[in-house]
Amino acid sequence: MEHLLRFDLAAVTPDHGAPPPERVLSGSPRFTTWNLEETPDGKVFSGLWEATPGKWRIAYEEWEFCSILSGRSVVQADGGAPQTFGPGDHLVIRPGFVGTWEVVETTRKVYVIRLP
Repeated sequence: MEHLLRFDLAAVTPDHGAPPPERVLSGSPRFTTWNLEETPDGKVFSGLWEATPGKWRIAYEEWEFCSILSGRSVVQADGGAPQTFGPGDHLVIRPGFVGTWEVVETTRKVYVIRLP
């Protein structure tokens, strides 16, 4: 196993998906995910994710670090104020977060996810 991994999108076949239909609040968001790394125990993932405009409900059991590369998204916890993220912004979503994710402009982010 190499101890250094370069994020090389050309070396990864992307997955395509969407939020479950019952979670979509507006638009028709679509996802493209380049999962570049998964640990042998299946608990840590890293890669790039891109989503097209739309808004959907989210509920996190996992921990996630995100760095926004392009686009604009609004993340809002239930009962909280909306927070807008764009290029150069970073965020951590902790387990127990419940709210919405709205992609205003197609958004691409780098992510690291740690499952419980």
